[in-house]
Amino acid sequence: MGIIRLRNLLTRKDLLRNMSIDIGGMRIKYKDKDDTFLEKHLVSKEPFGQFKAWFEEACSRKEILEPNAMCLATVSRNGYPSARFVLCKGYGKDGFKFFTNYESRKAKEMSENPNVAATFYWEVLNRSVRIEGYVEKLSEEESTKYFHSRPVPSQVAACASYQSTPIESRDVLCERERKLEAEYMIPEKEIPKPSYWGGYIIRPRAVEFWQGQRDRLHDRIKFRKPTEGEVVDGKLLHEGDDGWVYQRLSP
Repeated sequence: MGIIRLRNLLTRKDLLRNMSIDIGGMRIKYKDKDDTFLEKHLVSKEPFGQFKAWFEEACSRKEILEPNAMCLATVSRNGYPSARFVLCKGYGKDGFKFFTNYESRKAKEMSENPNVAATFYWEVLNRSVRIEGYVEKLSEEESTKYFHSRPVPSQVAACASYQSTPIESRDVLCERERKLEAEYMIPEKEIPKPSYWGGYIIRPRAVEFWQGQRDRLHDRIKFRKPTEGEVVDGKLLHEGDDGWVYQRLSP
């Protein structure tokens, strides 16, 4: 009996070791051919106005629970990429803002290499926005103001967690949280913002707007800053506003 169990165990291990799951047939239908995203559909000739239009439409769809969620990609000093979702907490012509722990992995990577990318994806709309740029820290004043606008439990959590560091168990976090709640929530004192917590802004160099099409001939319109000596010909490259140019990319 023991030999049979051992043989079955070895067989399962071999299966797992050689496992290759084919999901090539997974696909969904996107928009119809007559529902395209053309240059004439741009509501702005610079990326922030166009983002505002798409973002507000995403916010109006109740199926999209967190329209401000974006996947932030960073790269280490040694060239190793990593990505995670964060919440965009503000945007405008100056860039896209988010907040995090300054001692987290992403923050350490951004201190070594400020070049980042971020992607919004709204499946219900078959739309995505890709941002490429560099980050700068927000002022301590702005970070503090936002920190105290958060729900108190979120402020406590930011103080309790030393993000990205190993931890023995969840019980350690819960104990830190309990102590902080006893210190600040019961007497309702203001929770001081930790020095290791604050905001960043992504200053974009390029912003691409993608809309999926049923025949996979997706629409891609990219705004970017022109290179020195680049000629805007009105065919492959178009002049935008506020120092931006835009072009259509092949899908």
